[in-house]
Amino acid sequence: MHNLVYLIGRLSEDPVVKEYDDGKSMLTINLAVQRSFKNEDGIYEVDFIRCILWNGIASHTSEYCKKGDLVGVKGRIQTRSYEDNDEKKYITEVIVDKVSFLASKKEEV
Repeated sequence: MHNLVYLIGRLSEDPVVKEYDDGKSMLTINLAVQRSFKNEDGIYEVDFIRCILWNGIASHTSEYCKKGDLVGVKGRIQTRSYEDNDEKKYITEVIVDKVSFLASKKEEV
């Protein structure tokens, strides 16, 4: 069995790291990944994929990246569930092992 995912997309918001009392840090990003085909209206749709980064990767990504930057991530898919008002909710996310900073979004002049 093998659980490995590679994604290339743009950050949908500025990254902000959460610091925990035990010294760990976590960053949650949504990566906007364009589909490789157009829909019936001739538009490329986009999937927003939740990614979790921990410790050093989290702080480096927060320090060097901002909304709109193009990044590549390597990681694994994880699913989890929680209860909300007696209803079970499921989340699928990517736990990131590596981030590659590919390009900054061009600033409008």
